[in-house]
Amino acid sequence: MIFDQDSWQEIISTLKKNKLRSLMTAFGVFWGIFMLMIMLGTGTGLENGVTQELSERATNSVYIWTRKTSKPYQGFPRGRHYHFVNEDIDKIRRNIPEVEYLAPRNKLGSYRSTDNVVRKDKAGAFSIFGDYPAIQNVLLLKLTQGRFINQLDLQEKRKVAVIGSRVYKILFEKGENPLGQYIQIQGIFFKVIGVFKTNRTGDDEEEDTQTIFVPFTTFQHAFNYSNRVGWFAMTSAKGIPASVVEKKVMALLARNHHIAPDDERAFGRWNAEIEHNKVMRVFFGIDALIWFVGISTLLAGVIGVSNIMLIVVKERTREIGIRRAVGATPRSIIGQIMLETICLTSIAGYLGLFAGVVIVEFFSYFMAKGGIKMELFRNPEIDLNVATIALFVLIISGAIAGLIPAHKAANIKTVDAIRTEV
Repeated sequence: MIFDQDSWQEIISTLKKNKLRSLMTAFGVFWGIFMLMIMLGTGTGLENGVTQELSERATNSVYIWTRKTSKPYQGFPRGRHYHFVNEDIDKIRRNIPEVEYLAPRNKLGSYRSTDNVVRKDKAGAFSIFGDYPAIQNVLLLKLTQGRFINQLDLQEKRKVAVIGSRVYKILFEKGENPLGQYIQIQGIFFKVIGVFKTNRTGDDEEEDTQTIFVPFTTFQHAFNYSNRVGWFAMTSAKGIPASVVEKKVMALLARNHHIAPDDERAFGRWNAEIEHNKVMRVFFGIDALIWFVGISTLLAGVIGVSNIMLIVVKERTREIGIRRAVGATPRSIIGQIMLETICLTSIAGYLGLFAGVVIVEFFSYFMAKGGIKMELFRNPEIDLNVATIALFVLIISGAIAGLIPAHKAANIKTVDAIRTEV
């Protein structure tokens, strides 16, 4: 029946009899699939933006810093201040093999504070960090010139620095080679050995690009930090959950600094893996909601098609009776009505799908060409597999929509149908 020319001519004739009714019926299906595509594209853009923000740091990374103790322990009072020390570094490495990259860190001043950095007649306020080479694997930094801090820099306490792209822009002339040049931090000269950039956007990008990294050992020696460690950044080994590393490191540090084993408030921590999993669960819920709303809207259109087809069947009762009288089988009647319904929903749905994809792709192209950057929204797109699933749902919906009208048509008695007034 699908390849029967007469069947298709009949379908076209039926749709043309009442163009406005056919158009309004098709619009319900069109709008349902169109909104589904728009919501899926928007959801993907939001997910891409958030996951990109998370991926700019290793998703298996953990950060641990000190806070005041909240419980007395081994003769020490509650509310005690303490600091991590260099000995903690060696103990973590020896006792916790689940840690892949360990990066003890220090910073001049308090959180988000800056220090004045001078080069010749230029100056700027930047964040100064003392770091190990491993921090590059935690923060996923990208070098644009030179190299990063290495182990020899640590061993020899070299006065070298890796600067952010905005530091370079402020302290150096455009096109000037910064490598081998000197900058002055608190009266101490550091040789620039590299320049890095970040993929983050907005405030995070500004913060990252205004950063200067110097060797951890040099930092302690030059700025009188003794053997103090500000905090630890680390990543878990492959196949090891970051939460396992977090618990083991906190337990070890608690023993080292006489902190009650159950005093979790004595440590500040941030686990990228936990945050990543939370975000993924949120987006799973968002995707489920999008599909629910989209399919519900689509089904509303399909129900409209089904109702219209019931009216069409009633209008064609006499015609159906005549076809039954000349030998048409119930199966052929059912097939014809269902084919008409599937045809109507498929055409309207395909146009809605096409329009939705075009709108999403145009918006994505406009953002890329216009240089529009949003921190939590980027690259809206519709996956081909998702579009295929939507088309499959559409065809099934069309078949379901035609099922009731088709059975009603097939159950019409021939004699009663022929007697029906035209």
